[in-house]
Amino acid sequence: MSDIRQYMENWQDERNSAYLYQQLADIEKDPRLAGIYSRFVKVEMDHADKWVEKLKAEGVAVPEFKPAFRTRVLSALARRFGPGMVLPTMQVMEQKGVKSYKSQGAEAGMVSDEASHANLINKISLSSIKGGMEGGTLAMLEGRHRSTGGNALRAAVLGANDGMVSNLSLVMGVAGASMNNKAILIAGLAGLLAGAFSMALGEWLSVQSSRELYQNQIEIERKEIKANPQEEAAELALIYESRGLKKDQAKILASQILTDQNSAIDTLAREELGIDPGELGGSPWEASITSFSLFAVGAVVPVIPFLLLNGITAVIVSVILSTIGLFILGAIITIFTGQPVLKSGLRMVIFSLLAAAATFGIGRLIGGSIGL
Repeated sequence: MSDIRQYMENWQDERNSAYLYQQLADIEKDPRLAGIYSRFVKVEMDHADKWVEKLKAEGVAVPEFKPAFRTRVLSALARRFGPGMVLPTMQVMEQKGVKSYKSQGAEAGMVSDEASHANLINKISLSSIKGGMEGGTLAMLEGRHRSTGGNALRAAVLGANDGMVSNLSLVMGVAGASMNNKAILIAGLAGLLAGAFSMALGEWLSVQSSRELYQNQIEIERKEIKANPQEEAAELALIYESRGLKKDQAKILASQILTDQNSAIDTLAREELGIDPGELGGSPWEASITSFSLFAVGAVVPVIPFLLLNGITAVIVSVILSTIGLFILGAIITIFTGQPVLKSGLRMVIFSLLAAAATFGIGRLIGGSIGL
């Protein structure tokens, strides 16, 4: 890659980061966090100016900045669901910036700034989760896809992907055994319903169990406040000390909070247990319905061709539609991972088609051995 092209990419990355941080600063309700994001904006703009200087030294005119598509999507998600929605992605972007600048031999100060931003974003993200995220977002994260990075849209994409891959493999397995449209349709629809109901039940149980656990923990805190308020005040003071308050200030603040029992329970639940009492993990019904719908949307794609076509033609069209769907899902994930669209999309397609090919082959073997 030429120096000019690298300088231009660096400038665009810094301007996109500055744009996102400005959006976070504008919508953040906590003035302290808004101030941090505003400082990030200044640092990113300073970095961008340095790349502008290098481009001008090479005689290259810098174009008018326009936010990238991924930047606009992340901005929209932050405005809709709050800053916590995009913080994990911002952390990944900063970490990639550190690696990129190190490989380029960039100024040590710029590398240090990017690393500092990544660390701070990680701490803010963890604090956001402990303090209680918005109900809709948290409900999406409470089930099986919680490990996907704290991101509801990413969980949604993976839910649709689960449905598409599992049902494509099922349909191909039956098609391999017998090109009987009725049998394939029955298997495909059965797989859709079984998978969707299984996902929905799993999500309902997961969120409901979390709610019951949280309610029990809050009730324990309520009893402890009544039985030994001084001990609870001391615990709360230690938490505030660990966050930077002086010992005397932490004690005064903790004592003030404990004077109101309802306020004390709410604060202790958030600060000590990491629970939002107003949400308790979100609605189990919302999580259940969402999981059912996402799985079903993905699972129906491989089945549609068999409603209209027959034989090998239906199989080919099913594979083509599923390939397109899988590539789109892989491309959507790049909004959060920052990976190239082609790489992410093809990876999802290749592994999914390998699974479908394996089941088709197994189906052929089984069908041939039992004379289907």
